[in-house]
Amino acid sequence: MDVSSLNIDQELLERINPVFNTAKMTLFQLAATGDQDAINIADKLGLTLEGTQGEMDAEELLLNSIVLETRFRTIGAMAEKTDFATKVDMPCGYTPRAIDFSKKGINYVGLDLPAAITEGKDAITGLIEADKRKFVRFEGVDATNYDSLKKVFDEIKGEVCITTEGLLMYFTDSETGELCDNIRRILDSHGGCWLMADPETALQYVMTAQAIYGDRFMEIMLKGKKRAQDKSDVEVSSRTLVIDPSDPKQNMENAMAFLASHGLKAERLIVGDYVPELKSLKNATSSQIEMIKEAMQKFAYWKITPIEEIQIDTKEAKCENFDLRAEFKRDSLTLHLCGRLDTLSSPGLLALYEKTVGIFTIEEAVVDCSELEYISSAGLRVLLIMQKRCKRGVTLTDINDNIREILEQTGFDSILNIQDT
Repeated sequence: MDVSSLNIDQELLERINPVFNTAKMTLFQLAATGDQDAINIADKLGLTLEGTQGEMDAEELLLNSIVLETRFRTIGAMAEKTDFATKVDMPCGYTPRAIDFSKKGINYVGLDLPAAITEGKDAITGLIEADKRKFVRFEGVDATNYDSLKKVFDEIKGEVCITTEGLLMYFTDSETGELCDNIRRILDSHGGCWLMADPETALQYVMTAQAIYGDRFMEIMLKGKKRAQDKSDVEVSSRTLVIDPSDPKQNMENAMAFLASHGLKAERLIVGDYVPELKSLKNATSSQIEMIKEAMQKFAYWKITPIEEIQIDTKEAKCENFDLRAEFKRDSLTLHLCGRLDTLSSPGLLALYEKTVGIFTIEEAVVDCSELEYISSAGLRVLLIMQKRCKRGVTLTDINDNIREILEQTGFDSILNIQDT
């Protein structure tokens, strides 16, 4: 059967990826603040309060509008402050950021599920002045598929600022890991940064709800969570990179460690230091506004960049007549071995490797043998285990004549990669 002849209509796309419907909620909540561009997009798409919000009452709409506008405008302001030539919005949803950036002559690329792009692209582009449309581009992608993203980024020249809002709460940890790996590869090749609102979104909701509703904040939040879950048709639950407010300190450490395992590091940018004037606050009281602004000094959005190199603690793997150093960079583990890798020292090296693999995504191992004096069959078995678990295998560098002879006698010279100097 020729699948290219199938009629892939909008309804089918929506059924496959219902999460994109939450983007309509976001647009309408932004329109509720009085944002004229958001109002115009909602009108073009024929969206209504009932269709996007269901039975949301006024106080829940106020909370969501403040949180959504804070996130939207602050991430936009942060992106503008970067010197990177192109701003990449992922997911872009139906928000008016493309319109805003085009007015300022900022190169903008909006990425989202094909269903969202198909429905929203023309509506948004139609609201941009003809001579400004050259700054804007939309593409349908799968954020967890590197080839899908690479096709887009291959056409972008220079450094990029990637922004993410409201995406990770719908991803599993496995999908989030794929996303992190993909963005790290893009930043490695292009340069730039990743601005992400998601890690402290739950903290933002809690603190904002407390400022507005006091002791009733949990009731309002639970209604909002159920509405988002009903609308997206997925389970909205905790994720490693989305910090649970019940134990923010430990969960923040876990989130940072998760990023590090994918070769990324984060800098917390305090929202209160960047947030512009918000239209949604006109519906709050003066005391509520004061408390909301205080809360904005306690939560942050994250600026994420690749880690250049991580030194790994190796003291537990060292023993008499054997020493080593280890570094992780991007997806590569480098081991500097010194002395004898034999029956006594091999278990420690294997334990170190398996512990490291449990933390980092390792695709290759480079073993510096310049100070390695001897390797036994036990040591060779450790290298073979590493070879099988690394996508790009194990490469030995700076081997001496003694080590080379052992490798040739055992046939490991044809199993492992040997880099001659």
